Amino acid sequence: MSERQIGQLSFADEVVAASAGGNEVLDRVSGLVDWSSVEKLLHELRGGRMGAPAYPALLMFKALLLQRWYALSDPALEEALKDRLSFRRFVGLPLSEAIPDHSTLWRFREALGPELSERIFLEIGRQIERSGFVLKQGTLIDASLVPSAVNAPKRPDGPLPPDASGRPASKLVRSELDPDAAWTKKDGRYYFGYKLHAAMDKTSRIIRRVIVTAANINDSQEADRLIFGDEKIVYADKAYDSKERRQKLTLLGIRNGIMRRGHRSRPLTAAEGRRNQRLAKHRGAIEPIFNLFKNVHGFGRARYRGLGRNACALTLAALAINLKRWATCSPMLT
Repeated sequence: MSERQIGQLSFADEVVAASAGGNEVLDRVSGLVDWSSVEKLLHELRGGRMGAPAYPALLMFKALLLQRWYALSDPALEEALKDRLSFRRFVGLPLSEAIPDHSTLWRFREALGPELSERIFLEIGRQIERSGFVLKQGTLIDASLVPSAVNAPKRPDGPLPPDASGRPASKLVRSELDPDAAWTKKDGRYYFGYKLHAAMDKTSRIIRRVIVTAANINDSQEADRLIFGDEKIVYADKAYDSKERRQKLTLLGIRNGIMRRGHRSRPLTAAEGRRNQRLAKHRGAIEPIFNLFKNVHGFGRARYRGLGRNACALTLAALAINLKRWATCSPMLT
């Protein structure tokens, strides 16, 4: 599929935008990011021989960032691109050009997928790090549950027939509407959906990595992927504590800020209890990030069906959070 040729913003576009007032954060993001490197990564999305000429991939990607910043559905994003001059200016769409409709936006996000969105997230993360904004004094890791976009399947009453191995079958059944979502139990309650794992730089509060899994994946299972090796200390709650992880941090020369977990055969000592209390004050600084995902960026529950779609959307949301923080806070550190 050939790419639609979009002209540069005209003098008339600039005059109209100036008279309407700009969006300082969007203008700042536009100037901070090296978009050419992002465009190179998006190059592989071009191709195909049928259909109308595609909008430039970078334009479409910037539109998806706007979608995550403002928690918009695809139809709402289409309307906003029509009505908001700052949005058009950010994506580089002149007033003379037609807006991509909601189905075009949906198809582009489907083509982007979780793998390419992660590569772009990491590329812009490297740019933020090269700017000196990420100090790497410490990494905070944690996970949060994200309920499925569909209603949880009903757990059947009464005993179920055993499975092929003869073991009792689980009542935590999968959903036909969202087979990637799964059940988990936390604090005595059952939850159905996905889990968002995140690593955040302690000082800058930049999210360095996000991983999305089904809800039944243990927090500790993804922990090693959230440790980079260049930080001075790693903070986490007791769910991440293990002998092997303590040894790994020692070998990497990273201070251990993971709260200790007691066991029936070896309860915590008084000193370990006091240490946990001290660490909890540092570790808890990551929790507002999950509040941003859920209450600002619209992920109080999953937006889509399927692990891949939600991983793509949550990665874009993490990127949107990082870019806004970089744009609004970096002048303080320059």
